[in-house]
Amino acid sequence: MADAFTLAFDAPLGGLNTLRIGATASCLATIADPDALPAILGHDQLHELPVLVLGEGSNVLFATDFHGLVLRPAWRSVRISDDDGRTAIVQAAAGYGWDALVDWTLAQGLPGLENLALIPGLVGAAPIQNIGAYGVEASEFITAVDAWDRGRGGFVRLDAVACGFGYRDSIFKREPERWIVSNVEFRFDRERRRALDYAGVREELAALGNTDPTPAQVASAVRRLRHRKLPDPGSIGNAGSFFKNPVLARERAAELQSANPSLPVYPAGDASSKLSAAWLIEACGWRGLRDGDAGISAQHALVLVNHGRATGAELLTLARRVAAFVAERFGVRLEPEPRI
Repeated sequence: MADAFTLAFDAPLGGLNTLRIGATASCLATIADPDALPAILGHDQLHELPVLVLGEGSNVLFATDFHGLVLRPAWRSVRISDDDGRTAIVQAAAGYGWDALVDWTLAQGLPGLENLALIPGLVGAAPIQNIGAYGVEASEFITAVDAWDRGRGGFVRLDAVACGFGYRDSIFKREPERWIVSNVEFRFDRERRRALDYAGVREELAALGNTDPTPAQVASAVRRLRHRKLPDPGSIGNAGSFFKNPVLARERAAELQSANPSLPVYPAGDASSKLSAAWLIEACGWRGLRDGDAGISAQHALVLVNHGRATGAELLTLARRVAAFVAERFGVRLEPEPRI
C-alpha cells in the first residue's frame, strides 16, 4: 500500500488546472490504487479536511486557495467485461483519459462516443458532469458507477437510475463531498445509429467528403469542429464552456425566439427547450472582451480565458458580470458548468 499513493503538503495547483490559476492546496494526494482511499481519508492529518477530487482540472475554477485535501485519481485501466456480439459492456477506471476511451472503444468496433471526442478530462468526471456534446450525453451509455461513499465509509455500485443524471448534472455533482468515483461501466450497441443532426456535424462531414461516415470519421469531424471553435488550453488558460445552455419552458423559449429570430433553440424534453448561452453572451457584446488578464474568448463567447496572470477571483467576477448582463437583457439566468 506504500506505493499506492503519495502526499504533498502546501501543494501548488497552477499546473493542475486548465485555467492556470495559481492556487495551492493544503494537501495533494496522487492515488494509484482506489483501495488506498480509506487510508488517505483516515490519515491523522487529513481526515477532517474538506475533499476535492481533481482529474485533469478542466472543469474547475479555484476562486481562492483550497484549504483541504485534493485527490488525483491515477489508476488507469479499461477492458470489455461482457460481449455477446451485438452489445458490449466496458469497464473503465476513473483515472483513464476520456478522449483515450473514445479512441479505445472505436478501435474495438464499439460506436457511440464519437460525438464526445476531444472533451478534456478523465473517465471519472464523465458521470459527475454527465458530459455531452453535439447531441450526445455520456449517460446514454453509462449503466453503473462504482464509487467510494464517504457517508457509508465503503465502495458502492450505483445503477444509472441511482446516478440521477440530468443536463450536466448527477447525484455526484449535487453531493460532491460524498462521492469519489472509482470506475464507470458503459454499454455499447454495435448497431447504434450515428448521431449527425446537431448543428455543424453534417456540414463538417460533407466538407471532409464523408457522406456515409464511420464512427471514427465522425470523431475526426468533431475534433476538427472543437479545434476550430474552442481555444486550446495548451495555448491559453480556459476551462471550455463556462456556462450551461439554459433550459426554459418551451413557451418562454418561443417568446424569446420570436423577439430574437436568430436565437438558436433546441428541444429539451416534452415541455422544455434549450437556448444557446453563447448566442446570448455574444448578443450582449461580450465576445472577445477583456478586463486585465481575465477575458471572454474571441473564438467562442461561452469560454472564459486567462490571458496570463488572472486570479480565480478576477475570472469569477467577470463571469458574474456576464451573467448579470444576460439576465438584465433577456431575463435568462446563466449557470456555470465548472465547479467553483
